[in-house]
Amino acid sequence: MDEPGPRCSGFTEAVTDTDISYQELPAPVRRRLAVTSLLRSLLVSAVIVGGYFLLPMSNVGDSLAVLGIGLAAVVLLLAWQLREITRTPHPRIKAIGAMATSVPLFLVVFATSYYLMGRAQPEHFSEPLTRLDAAYFSMTIFATVGFGDITAESQAARAVTTVQMLGGLVLVGVVARVVFGAIQVNLNRRER
Repeated sequence: MDEPGPRCSGFTEAVTDTDISYQELPAPVRRRLAVTSLLRSLLVSAVIVGGYFLLPMSNVGDSLAVLGIGLAAVVLLLAWQLREITRTPHPRIKAIGAMATSVPLFLVVFATSYYLMGRAQPEHFSEPLTRLDAAYFSMTIFATVGFGDITAESQAARAVTTVQMLGGLVLVGVVARVVFGAIQVNLNRRER
């Protein structure tokens, strides 16, 4: 009768075995995991941003409905990612991927809303917005730079901008803390 082979001898076994921590993996496997996660996050981010610039928005209706649906999608994505972080054998890698996909989606949701608002009523902003202008405005709000070259002029635009400011603070502060808390929960569970 043949004896079973050594545990976790191949790449697939090492990656899927939940008893092996990231630090215990061979260096080439750790590098492969990190690079794969980074590339996957970049690909998802590129698809999100590419979709924003390439998908038609001519039949899209209410910008506030788009904002609501988009923010719900961000929350659902984050909730799913937090669940995955607490279950994965490699929570740090999963957490970096979670933030690398959630932030671009958050920014694109607001850029889409700004673009649709500006297209429906140009007086919402200090100048007519192209998709690039709306993405730029969304990024300057998120980064708290606020150059002032594009400003929210109407009450509705200011309200959406304020929601983005608050959402950005939540995303950077609270969500980042929760993501890293999920990592700690996972690591603590593994140590028991």
